[in-house]
Amino acid sequence: MDRTAKIAYILEKRQPLANRIEEVGVNLNSLYSKLSYLDNYRQQLLEKVDEPSINGRLKEIDFSKIQQDLVSELQALAKLKTRFSRDTLNIGVIGRARQGKSRLLQSLTGLTAAEIPDGSGQHCTGVRSKIHHNPNVETYGEVLFYTDRTFMDEVIAPYYEQLKLGTKPIDIDDFARKDLPSLPNDLKGAEVNAKYEHLRQYHENVDKYRLLLQAPSPRQIKKEEIREYVAQDNLQGERIYFNYLAVREVRIICNFPKDDLGKIALVDMPGLGDTGIGDEKRMVKTIGEDIDAVLFVRMPKSTGDFWGDVDVQLYDTAYRALNDLPLPLWSFMVLNKLSDESNLQLCQQLKTDITNKHINVADCVIANCAEAQEANDQVLDPILNYLAKTITDLDQQYASACQDRIKEIKTSVVAELDKARQALGQGKISGEMVEFIPLFNGLWDDLTSGLEKLLKQLSNQINEQDRDFKQSVEEAIQNCYNDTKIPSSLEEIESRRDSKGAYTSAYSDYLNEIRAHLSQHFLSLDTGLKKSLDRVKYLVVEVLIRNANLGGITEAKGSDFLGAIANLLPDQ
Repeated sequence: MDRTAKIAYILEKRQPLANRIEEVGVNLNSLYSKLSYLDNYRQQLLEKVDEPSINGRLKEIDFSKIQQDLVSELQALAKLKTRFSRDTLNIGVIGRARQGKSRLLQSLTGLTAAEIPDGSGQHCTGVRSKIHHNPNVETYGEVLFYTDRTFMDEVIAPYYEQLKLGTKPIDIDDFARKDLPSLPNDLKGAEVNAKYEHLRQYHENVDKYRLLLQAPSPRQIKKEEIREYVAQDNLQGERIYFNYLAVREVRIICNFPKDDLGKIALVDMPGLGDTGIGDEKRMVKTIGEDIDAVLFVRMPKSTGDFWGDVDVQLYDTAYRALNDLPLPLWSFMVLNKLSDESNLQLCQQLKTDITNKHINVADCVIANCAEAQEANDQVLDPILNYLAKTITDLDQQYASACQDRIKEIKTSVVAELDKARQALGQGKISGEMVEFIPLFNGLWDDLTSGLEKLLKQLSNQINEQDRDFKQSVEEAIQNCYNDTKIPSSLEEIESRRDSKGAYTSAYSDYLNEIRAHLSQHFLSLDTGLKKSLDRVKYLVVEVLIRNANLGGITEAKGSDFLGAIANLLPDQ
């Protein structure tokens, strides 16, 4: 089996698991609801029961921790389901700005700086791009926009919160209409001011992108239009684009130059190290929900370099994204070698020293990310071979971690239910209950016996004609014969023909009128059905009065008796 077929087989095997996870999620939601009901009932008992021993045991029952665990597990299962539902293997490419990440993506995909802006420009936009390999199409893009609500919640609100700017705008109109609040006096420094300038860009240019927040998604675009949605400057460096401010993600579908790749996608994470707020959070979300392997890109400076705190922090950020699957099992590091190899020695030193900084990855390679052949042979090929070999085991390890936690939840539920049984088993039966229980048991036996006999009697009559219903049918048929509304004279028919212009039109007109008129006669069948139902209700009432001795509750008979009983029953 070649690599393309193997990747397709892996993706096919994932689909049934996604369906199974959905079933588990439904069951956990049901368990959450049932625990909520039990806890509400426990609270009611605490208000009604005055025995200290029972109250003490009821207070020991705690479903809140289990419900918190259920919420967490449902979120984890949602991530797992998303992973198993994907139709591609996704490789996330991560790196700080100006490390060669975009050049690597250009080399692997065959795209250019027009579609994947690189460090030669002035700004990384922060737009996430997902590049799909499809050997059978011309390159095109799909743009997914923020909505008004998601834009305010996910993009603008974090600035107001982190910069302490007061009340957040409620919608894009509110954001555009009001002046931007000033920074509070207790927030100072270059980084704070830089973040504020990012927000100012959103505010000053709001009229240039706000209509896109109401645009349908995804929007299909040509290859030549891609840059207008992922960058703020054109290839000449002129800052003329503002669409990117409203873009959540751009999907690019193209034919990668390398053969035997299979159904894969490269996910271009926003370059970190910029001062935009929210990039790190979005990266963690993407890694946790949309990535099968992480590829870190690092370019050592030729003038001297080392593994710094920013490198460790970036690795730790990625590590936090998915606790159920250790990052060293599905991450890789490429040390970007310059074309003149002026930083080759530093690349070798960093590769040797990487584990000393506890940056643990499945493999660390040195390659020139700007050279397509080298990037494909030394970076992409080894990663795909590794995934084809290990992804099934990684999926199993991920799923097993979720399964183990669900088993722990089950154990906790059993323990709390056992506490409930012990609490309810501590009550003392009063003298009245001693007399009541035998009486109730006798009533219950007589009542169920009587109802079962009635059920058998009615079952035996199931194929017999119902006299009330039969009479109603016969009366309806006779009424149809007696009152047909068929025209009684030729003159009447001729008159209708003259009115409609043709005999066929007159016939159609009469047919509709007669059909509607005859159907009215059959409305009386409802009376026969009601009589049959009332007769059965009467038989049930006879059992309740005769076998259960409930006749003293009310003087009503038949359906009225059942209504009187129903009014006496509590809602719960």
